[in-house]
Amino acid sequence: MSENVIYSINGPVVKVKNAKDFSMLEMVYVGHAKLMGEVISISKDLTTIQVYETTTGLKPGEPVISTGSPICVTLGPGILRNIFDGIERPLQAIAEQSGAFIEAGSDVDSLDVEKLWDVTMKVKVGDVLKGGDIYATCPETDLIEHRCMLSPLLSGKVVEVKENGQYKINDVVMKIEDEHGQIHECTLCQKWPIKQARPTLERLPISIPLVTGQRVIDTLFPIAKGGTAAIPGGFGTGKTMTQHQIAKWCDADIIIYVGCGERGNEMTQVLEEFSELIDPKSGKPLTDRTVLIANTSNMPVAAREASIYTGITLAEYYRDMGYHCAIMADSTSRWAEALREISGRLEEMPAEEGFPAYLPSRLSQFYERAGYMKTLNGQEGSVSIIGAVSPQGADFSEPVTQNTKRFVRCFWALDKALAYARHYFAINWTQSYSDYVYDLEKWYDQNVGSDFVSDRQQLSFILAEESRLNEIVNLMGPDVLPEDQKLVMEIAKVVRVGYLQQNAFHKDDTYVPLAKQLKMMDVILYLNKKCQEAVAQGKVVRAISETGIFEQLIKMKYDIPNDHIEKLDTYYQDIDNALKSVA
Repeated sequence: MSENVIYSINGPVVKVKNAKDFSMLEMVYVGHAKLMGEVISISKDLTTIQVYETTTGLKPGEPVISTGSPICVTLGPGILRNIFDGIERPLQAIAEQSGAFIEAGSDVDSLDVEKLWDVTMKVKVGDVLKGGDIYATCPETDLIEHRCMLSPLLSGKVVEVKENGQYKINDVVMKIEDEHGQIHECTLCQKWPIKQARPTLERLPISIPLVTGQRVIDTLFPIAKGGTAAIPGGFGTGKTMTQHQIAKWCDADIIIYVGCGERGNEMTQVLEEFSELIDPKSGKPLTDRTVLIANTSNMPVAAREASIYTGITLAEYYRDMGYHCAIMADSTSRWAEALREISGRLEEMPAEEGFPAYLPSRLSQFYERAGYMKTLNGQEGSVSIIGAVSPQGADFSEPVTQNTKRFVRCFWALDKALAYARHYFAINWTQSYSDYVYDLEKWYDQNVGSDFVSDRQQLSFILAEESRLNEIVNLMGPDVLPEDQKLVMEIAKVVRVGYLQQNAFHKDDTYVPLAKQLKMMDVILYLNKKCQEAVAQGKVVRAISETGIFEQLIKMKYDIPNDHIEKLDTYYQDIDNALKSVA
């Protein structure tokens, strides 16, 4: 029996008196039920532990057992296609064992220890390995090859290698001898602390976009592979649906979706949708490259913090294999609320709106783990983070949104008015920004077209001009505008409705390749140029509008299939003919 026992209990916060053998951020087991906890504060008299499970029924005097290690996740084959809670317990296995509700202290292996994997060994006896080197591979899913890597903390000479064949994740497939002569057994899996970033060889410059197929993002506010983005928005503005759409269509190899403190029915929708979706690149189920971490609003509050770190650690693991990973965190506001609740129970001095003073540093620790990296085994991989923020009352001046803006370079501000007007995506083009545009300019020039960035700038200028003119229109009405400014308003409508607005249920509009995006921009800007020439010759905007050419261009996103982009060239002649018919 442990000499350390519970002294006091305050929600998820447990204190132990006169303990001498605990260390900071150590994982401990609390009570007879062996609830998972973490040491977060140590003083001469008291040790404070936050428990990641419900403490209902816990009593003073129950034992607290030291483990001697920080909270770790198990990394190995079987992560993909799985659904975990915030501390990497597989929910499907728990459901089979104890039903729909997670019992306190549920002791279930994170990964299936009985499943056999077809392992191909990549090393031979005598090889010298360093941390991060790949020593075995196996097909984890039809889409992803799992590459078993030596722990970054190990290096040495291979002294024993098993034959290719079928093995369980805990079977020893290789032995190495380190420089001290000690033998280490290597299985198909390893453990890693969730709050410690996995090491890399080098952080590479941002230069490749994360292509999402969503025009307002790819064109106006792009995110790079290895980049960070925030999606702030009030209730019902579409944060979760935006993340769903990006997760479905972006060109990342692996998707890690973290439902942190969100409604259970939203996570259910994710599970149902992802299980039915077919990956457009391979024709296989999308779940073959997806991991879901479900920590819904009715689950223990302390586990919300762990869920974010669990997700980013899984992403870093696949990055180290050479994959490009995208992590969707929905939502970091619920995570910050968990920090605030625990901080309050610890009686810490609150900062703005009751959030702890260390909120900015915790946010930075999370977002700074993104990046485009050269891995320890010489490959290139990336982790891109897209975090939703849920400011109360859609107030972007609140602490979580403002501090998040400090650490992300892409800000997709969702607008309640656009959302209620059924403008999807509801990304406000005047409040949003991306600092990645000029980092990606060279890639766009080489892979899409030299006009892509310049077209984007012209579209942005038209939208900014419309925003300025709207102030006049709201005061005095549209009739006071001269013809050239009326034209700006009409072209801006084509940009807003025909280009930025997208239909997720239309087969050709749910995902739009960059080549089609460029062609659509070219057509709209050609219309703008020709209409300006017509207005300069004295033609009236109303007469141009009556030709129906504006409405025709608004519908081109539906009329032209993605596999017949060349048909967009017919619009140039249609524009010329329409303008010739104007008296």
